[in-house]
Amino acid sequence: MIPTTLGAVAGITGGRLHGCSTSEAEAITVDGPVVTDSREAAPGSLYIARVGESADGHQFVPAAAKGGAVAAITTREVDGLPAVVVEDEQAAFVALARHLVDSRPDLTVIGITGSSGKTSTKDLLGAVLGADGETVAPVGSYNSEVGVPLTVCRITPATRHLVVEMGARGIGHIEYLTRIAPPRIGIVLNVGHAHVGEFGSLEAVGRAKSELPAALPPEGVAVLNADDPVVAGMAARTRAHVVLVGESEGATVRATDITLDEAGRASFTVTAPFGTAHVALGLVGRHHVGNALAVIAAADAAGMDLDRVVTALAAARPLSRWRMEVTRREDGVTVVNDAYNANPDSMSAALRSVAGMATQGRRWAVLGAMLELGDDAPVLHAQVGAEVAELGFDELLVVGEDALPLADGARGAGVEGLHVRTVPDADAAEGLLREELDAQDVVLLKSSRDAGLRWLGDAISQEARA
Repeated sequence: MIPTTLGAVAGITGGRLHGCSTSEAEAITVDGPVVTDSREAAPGSLYIARVGESADGHQFVPAAAKGGAVAAITTREVDGLPAVVVEDEQAAFVALARHLVDSRPDLTVIGITGSSGKTSTKDLLGAVLGADGETVAPVGSYNSEVGVPLTVCRITPATRHLVVEMGARGIGHIEYLTRIAPPRIGIVLNVGHAHVGEFGSLEAVGRAKSELPAALPPEGVAVLNADDPVVAGMAARTRAHVVLVGESEGATVRATDITLDEAGRASFTVTAPFGTAHVALGLVGRHHVGNALAVIAAADAAGMDLDRVVTALAAARPLSRWRMEVTRREDGVTVVNDAYNANPDSMSAALRSVAGMATQGRRWAVLGAMLELGDDAPVLHAQVGAEVAELGFDELLVVGEDALPLADGARGAGVEGLHVRTVPDADAAEGLLREELDAQDVVLLKSSRDAGLRWLGDAISQEARA
């Protein structure tokens, strides 16, 4: 964090001091990480005592102090640390984050949203911009009203670029996040079925995602997916300069001559107003072509030249867990753990990625339920199951009762050669896989996070068949 005295924190948040005098507060400097989890406190930390559904952060003020925190923001008087007491800890947290951004007018803020691919793209963009100067990007999927200010509070006086992932579960959520970290560059990747059960319709999802380009200033840059009609249409909602990226002829930054190597990594030619280059990605999956195009456009808007961007893209590797995480076991089995979360669009991308990987063994799809899809969930699951069959997989293992329409869709596709089985849970799936995986097999694990396939992927990645 940019070093800030506790007295200044009180002024920024409108709170009152507790456990120290005004002069003492001016001598206390917060220069470590801002945390909402006392276990993550470090020397110089500021601890935000949030009150959640299952825990009251005020109980953990002493633990934060033990970890090295020098102060806390609380909503009531608690002993153990000097504190700023406020009426609303979230509002205070937001005020602090916004103050830090405003204190760095030379900081380039890039916002990213989309129904799928946000985390992979922010990791890729963070790696590329990191070659240009100190860059702060979210840890994992910190894309909420808590994750965004946590990310913002990591900036230092030397930070040049701030990448902010922006998620939404309703109208107005992204607009709220853009007020915490106002972006100059905004990327919208796609509009799909993720959380459509909460939004009510794809149209509503599109309205929510359009809040990012709508928030950009006239001197900003909106990077929009030319291959997604809903996203491309957001050009009408922004005052910023629009850059369309994709494979279609209408793209300003366009990919052609796309190929995949035996490991499923994409190469392509990018053509843009600022140059043409050959791009080779170190990430598995054809869907990363679109992500890379968005990164190229955003990096150009941030002042990087194309040659440096291409070099950084080639060197980038996956950072966040359970996103197309590829492990090759000693016995020759390849495990692709993409089970952080799932929706029909990300399922399709993962399946196509694994279908493009060369193997002399069998291709397995181990799939669990996709949640938050609303009334269309059975049909959408069945469509994904049919795609498994059409892509030529050898084995489909469906995990859990909510995922059973996947099996129905696969069987109904009428494609010979696919062996479809169902199991009640991840434990049963683990037993079957340990018994049946053979050398040279490739196995994809994909589901919404609550299905437990992340941990199954970890387990079968670590142990080869005896």
